[in-house]
Amino acid sequence: MSNTPQRDLKPALWHGWRRRCPNCGSGPMLKGYLKVRDTCTVCQEELHHQRADDGPAYVTILIVGHLMAPLILIVFETYRPDPYVLSAIFSVGCVGLSLYLLPRIKGAFVALQWAKRMHGFGAKS
Repeated sequence: MSNTPQRDLKPALWHGWRRRCPNCGSGPMLKGYLKVRDTCTVCQEELHHQRADDGPAYVTILIVGHLMAPLILIVFETYRPDPYVLSAIFSVGCVGLSLYLLPRIKGAFVALQWAKRMHGFGAKS
């Protein structure tokens, strides 16, 4: 494996964030919301090797928690809204941000695995 060419990490991660094939950048990586396609519809790159599993969900929770918790504190200390209003607004915000981030982070996880030739992605160049 030492003589195999390196794959560029930054473009692959960008393609994954955009939910595109990490190889060509134009084919859709996902079918549906989170299901990864077996192969790219454009370049036929095999994507079934991915093992994203729970990683994207954990990272999404970590990001949303670290963004929203300080924001909740700042809003509460500054404006003193009713607790029901605060919980309603931030519940919708947390769910919306989670739904936005989850497929993008999953795409980045798959792209990272592809770029680093993990879990069988390096078997064929």
